[in-house]
Amino acid sequence: MVPKRVLVVDDESSARKTIAFYLRDIGYEVFEASRAEEGLQLVIDNVPPVVISDIRLEGMSGIELLEKIKEIQKNIQVILITAYGTIKDAVSAMSLGAESYLTKPFNLDELGLIVKRAFEKTQLLQETQYLRQQLLATKKFERLVGNHKTMQEIYKIIEQVAPSTANVLVYGESGTGKELIGEAIHRNSNRRNGPFVKVNCAVFTDTLLESELFGHEKGAFTGAYTRKEGRFELADAGTLFLDDVNVMPLTTQVKILRFLQEREFERVGGTKTIKVDVRVLAATNQPLAEEVAKGRFREDLYYRLNVVPINLPPLRERKSDIPILIGHFIKKYAEKHSKDVSSVDDEALALSMAYDWPGNVRELENIIERAVIMTREKTILPKHLPTLQNVSAKAASGVDSLIGRSLDDIEREVIVKTLGSVDGSTKKAAEILKVSVRKIQYKLKEFRQQAIDAGLEPDKALTFSDESVE
Repeated sequence: MVPKRVLVVDDESSARKTIAFYLRDIGYEVFEASRAEEGLQLVIDNVPPVVISDIRLEGMSGIELLEKIKEIQKNIQVILITAYGTIKDAVSAMSLGAESYLTKPFNLDELGLIVKRAFEKTQLLQETQYLRQQLLATKKFERLVGNHKTMQEIYKIIEQVAPSTANVLVYGESGTGKELIGEAIHRNSNRRNGPFVKVNCAVFTDTLLESELFGHEKGAFTGAYTRKEGRFELADAGTLFLDDVNVMPLTTQVKILRFLQEREFERVGGTKTIKVDVRVLAATNQPLAEEVAKGRFREDLYYRLNVVPINLPPLRERKSDIPILIGHFIKKYAEKHSKDVSSVDDEALALSMAYDWPGNVRELENIIERAVIMTREKTILPKHLPTLQNVSAKAASGVDSLIGRSLDDIEREVIVKTLGSVDGSTKKAAEILKVSVRKIQYKLKEFRQQAIDAGLEPDKALTFSDESVE
């Protein structure tokens, strides 16, 4: 709400006090000044939305005061008054941003109406500015949805790193929205008007990836019938987003490293050096430090890309965002498919909250889109989420099947089934069950002995495939 404060500047005391008395009488808080310099200080200290000033003042004139006020706060409405009105003064005042221009003598009620309109204009400008700020704030992260504390931290990092030229490496499981992080960084950077070019390194063979990134000359390889510009050239003056960078072959990594160091490259089969202005953002679904340790990723490139790391959490670690995401996707796909769907019922939401979402936000989006398409109601019900119902039923069935069985029996089944899922590898089974290999081997020996003691042939699943018991 705009405060009802008015500043009256006039070196004629009686005129100033008459205006001030009238405005106070109709509900305004009024400040008075006899000189423009004094009035300017009151503007700085109190920021009144409306200023009424005589043009003819000792020292600084009312026109000069208007100019100074607009430098401080352009939304302040200035009404100028003079006993010596001329068309030239009026034109000058209005061109400098005066709200209105009155010539003495004038009717106080007329002044009151002008002041009222000035406040209404200020209120409208303030609301418009607020809505514009809200819209800009929304657009900053318009495709990133979530209020979880980890997401709030990510938003802060994006705001800090976006205006810089630093390389950013986004870590996250498949489906968490790594590309959206890249888009948000680009949208909030100085390159926002340039291209945002995406490359998924996992979908190209080694040769094709290099050609896709750097382009190729005609005849560079079989099928290269024409010259082709690569993604680096297409991203000039913008941002290049490299997804699944962890699968990039070492030969291509060398060229990426050279570009990051020299900002230049050659097309495949070419000799001409090409220089472009591109910011590189990268993403991985595997810990790159581990890939470096295994010799599958260059350490020097890792340090070049990992200037600012952003860790995007899986959906199961920010489940409080699930209701917000569901609402977002319902609205999105109801509009897309012209469906009258607006909500999800409590039981369906409970199913969603209980599910671990291995496919993360992408899986949630796909399931909600299907539900919106299939439902004939205005609300998504459990029956519209068959995947979640099936998982829930299996989980309940699994718990019921354990009742009445001994812990030893359950332990044996868990170990045997886990070994079966990894082709009998005790090492892999130990990793899954979060125990030592020795523990698995010990239990297998115990289970074999129990079978022998009972006069039974030991199950083949109780043998070792890759380790021996010491």
